[in-house]
Amino acid sequence: MAGHRIFTTSFASIYPLYVQKAERKNRTQDEVDRVLTWLTGYDDAAMQQAIADEVDLETFFAQAPGLNPNASLITGVICGYRVEEIEDPLMQQIRYMDKLVDELARGKKMASILRGSDTSVD
Repeated sequence: MAGHRIFTTSFASIYPLYVQKAERKNRTQDEVDRVLTWLTGYDDAAMQQAIADEVDLETFFAQAPGLNPNASLITGVICGYRVEEIEDPLMQQIRYMDKLVDELARGKKMASILRGSDTSVD
């Protein structure tokens, strides 16, 4: 999937869609931020800067402080693909992000979404 057009899509254009999806299901922007920071290692300020800078998804993941080591525990189908079987690392990271927001919108508990990580603000 090298060179897929999603790679050049700005994170700033996708982020509000994630928030809208979550809010339609009575979840919050803070919860969206929490799952995204868990996945990428960004803190809130750095993620907001990525949005302000309108970085594309390729840059967003390239500059991420570090993918959560438990990201490989994210499994299931998103956009017709099993996330654990996606070969392109960038596409897999994008689909991990999609899957986490989808799980949030479906009402899963935060402890489950964050794959058993510390959930002190659940």
